[in-house]
Amino acid sequence: MEAEGFATRHVGDGLTAIKEIESGAHDLVLLDVMLPGASGFEVCEKIRAKGNHIPILFLTARDSDDARIQGLELGGDDYITKPFSIRELIQRVRAMFRRSEWY
Repeated sequence: MEAEGFATRHVGDGLTAIKEIESGAHDLVLLDVMLPGASGFEVCEKIRAKGNHIPILFLTARDSDDARIQGLELGGDDYITKPFSIRELIQRVRAMFRRSEWY
């Protein structure tokens, strides 16, 4: 992501992710579903419950229809499963930024 000109911040668990997102200093969240402390689903649900509309892209190995649907129903904007192409990830991120500019 940094090689493509994006500034990044990495955290290793769901509880820290919630605090980091709530700081309001971010434009997009790449969120793994399987995080220690609080799952990515829980993080998304808590962020959306507080009215935060930051774009959220789930990155995960959980590729079942149920998991994808759950992520989107909880407020995720996109969902990509591992393994994935870095080029595809970059294009999905750019598309999310384009959509957020439209709104």
